[in-house]
Amino acid sequence: MRPTKPAPAATDAYPATDAAPATDAGLERWRLILGRPAERHTGPLEAAAAARDAALDWLYGRDAEQARRGVRGTGREGGDGASAVTPVDWLDDIHRLFPRETVERLERDAVERYEIHEIVTDPAVLERVEPDQALLKAVLRTKHLMNPEVLRLARRIVETVVRRLMERLTPEVRRSFTGTRSRRPSRLALARDFDFHGTVRANLAHYRPEERRLLIQRPRFHSRTRRHLEQWQLILLVDQSGSMVDSVIHSAVTAASLWGLPGLKTHLVAFDTSVVDLTSDVTDPVELLMRVQLGGGTDIARAVAYGTGLVDNPRRAIVALVTDFYEGGDDHRLVRGVRALVEQGTTVLGLAALDEEARPAYDRQVAQRLADAGAHVGAMTPGQLAEFVAERLGR
Repeated sequence: MRPTKPAPAATDAYPATDAAPATDAGLERWRLILGRPAERHTGPLEAAAAARDAALDWLYGRDAEQARRGVRGTGREGGDGASAVTPVDWLDDIHRLFPRETVERLERDAVERYEIHEIVTDPAVLERVEPDQALLKAVLRTKHLMNPEVLRLARRIVETVVRRLMERLTPEVRRSFTGTRSRRPSRLALARDFDFHGTVRANLAHYRPEERRLLIQRPRFHSRTRRHLEQWQLILLVDQSGSMVDSVIHSAVTAASLWGLPGLKTHLVAFDTSVVDLTSDVTDPVELLMRVQLGGGTDIARAVAYGTGLVDNPRRAIVALVTDFYEGGDDHRLVRGVRALVEQGTTVLGLAALDEEARPAYDRQVAQRLADAGAHVGAMTPGQLAEFVAERLGR
């Protein structure tokens, strides 16, 4: 539901109405959601709310489905009122009229839902826009349309968002490599080292059968020990088809976070119908993402064959296939390639595509066939992948 927090003032682009202030906050909220057609039931908006409504209508008023249903219609007839508002005007106003989380949602809808490419291809807009992951994805999808000056400004978005992702992810990844779990208990209470079975055994005396509850008085935790780590390989094969942009971003940042860790050699390979080895750019995820070419078909089998050729020691290698499993090539060849890797002792992860909210989206039939061939198939966040790799290295 869109917010109704009052804004400082109406703007020149969205002039205030002379209507009397709405007295019912609930009715005002419904009026902002439904648009002008609801005004005869909710009453008119006050000046600040009317400015917010005009900003919302500039974006959502172009929705054909809502227009057909009479939702958010403005009742405008002719004239050039709507076209007089440019994306620059609109961005300036939403930053004054709405809180930051709402601005991010509006910008995301503008570039993803309504494909207003000026948001990421107009220098005047790029200088004003607030970098976030939705805009990063839009830059990656449209950078082929940009001239060098626009690319320079767009790079600011890439650098800012990647830096934020690195700041959030790198500590999580590094913690996974501080040591592996041992069977010895620890006095250090860390959620990731919580010993569920040990805790249950240690507190069975406090079980209350009438309530079917176990009272925890002595939680147990595993300790961690550092060992000499033999060299392992992590080979990330990342689908760069258009639907995989979130996974491409996360994989680039994950590879950069893992780079240089003791006992681990990281490779990053992007693929669609061709294969591009990006390992040389892993230390610079910004440059790496600017090289990625989203779109095209998908030949997963070819990527698996390339990854197989990178394996030095099969029993010390992890091949992580990040894809939606929609194979555009030979799916039988894909299954044979995965089975061959598993049979030689390589750990194969089939990681379903994750969007920015970590929701998986993939072809379950092909994924099941790879699981039957011996791959570990599922969905992992970058942090979970790092923890899986750390556990393997500590064995």
